[in-house]
Amino acid sequence: MKANMTCTRSRSSLVLSILFAVVLLVLPSPSSASNRHVINFRSPGLYPEGLTWDPSGQHFIVGSLHSRTIHSVSDAGVVQTLISDPYLPENATILGISVDSSNRRLLAAIHCLPPLLPCSALAAYDLRSGGRRIFLSPLPSLPGDDADIARDVANDVAVDYNGNAYVTNSAKNFIWKVNSDGAAAIFSRSPLFNSQPVAPDADATFRDCGLNGIVYNSKGYLLVVQSNTGKMFKVDEESGTARIVLLNGDMVAADGVARRRRDGTVMVVSQKKLWYLKSQDSWSEGVIYDEVELEVEGFPTAVTVAGHDRVYVLYGRVMEGIMRSYKDGEEREWFGIEEVSSEKESGEDKIWVYVLIGLGFAYFCFWRFQMKNLITNMDKKTT
Repeated sequence: MKANMTCTRSRSSLVLSILFAVVLLVLPSPSSASNRHVINFRSPGLYPEGLTWDPSGQHFIVGSLHSRTIHSVSDAGVVQTLISDPYLPENATILGISVDSSNRRLLAAIHCLPPLLPCSALAAYDLRSGGRRIFLSPLPSLPGDDADIARDVANDVAVDYNGNAYVTNSAKNFIWKVNSDGAAAIFSRSPLFNSQPVAPDADATFRDCGLNGIVYNSKGYLLVVQSNTGKMFKVDEESGTARIVLLNGDMVAADGVARRRRDGTVMVVSQKKLWYLKSQDSWSEGVIYDEVELEVEGFPTAVTVAGHDRVYVLYGRVMEGIMRSYKDGEEREWFGIEEVSSEKESGEDKIWVYVLIGLGFAYFCFWRFQMKNLITNMDKKTT
């Protein structure tokens, strides 16, 4: 009988050990910032400013500063020419880009730098047919404006679920709207866009850059950031009326914007850092809850959300490309796309992991205590 009881105890201990191991295995492991995904890709002279993620193609898409091309970049850094449009103005710059997933289109903000003639336009390309251009819509200037003196700058673009595109004008602080057929009009000229003073710490690179990154929210509004003031605006998608989003700080030199659908978190990138923002009231006000330092030399200009809600920034070295601070024939060849994660978010995940582990261990100890009592009672009865 004692041999049987010893065998029973051994089996019970083995079962409990296996159960405890299973509990530990099914719990998620804490993430590590050192495991972030870094993509280095080669495309001589590209100097990309815009970045987006194509969920259908499962690749990144980047624009180009000096060529009339748009490229896909795989997770492994393989670059392919997605669109080549020789009918764009010579040396046109492709700035903001956005994928219209509902209609499988790619939208690109087109701008011409001096000494080229002024040009601001929105191009739409069909991703189903190898990048066939659907339309190229010139974006209108304000009535009475002389575009030769103060040219418009089509900077970033967002798209709603009906295929309407919204393009920011960084030089004159207004927003264009282009419908799915390519008809363009000035959409929002809110006086709030010109009501805020330029931030004292705005450097020369961004002092003249107004409205910049823009993102669409399916609840019926757009969020747009202003580089030289560091402010964020909420813009109604129907009326174009705007209000300032109350934040706990300014985001001076803010550039690209992205939104994570899972929890509504908004990411704003600048040359120096990436801000993480949240709101509990549909962006009447919000909070900057984390800041991640970025590589300044790479001059990050864009941020996007890829598969599994992973956040990536683009190191396109565009200031080097704009200033042409390189010798002839020595344009930069390598650029980067890098995953960025919030340590505060990672910390919260770790806390929950450890809480779950603690609960699992407590349950294991309680179960073992109960089994020990059961076996002791059985020993007494046997005796």
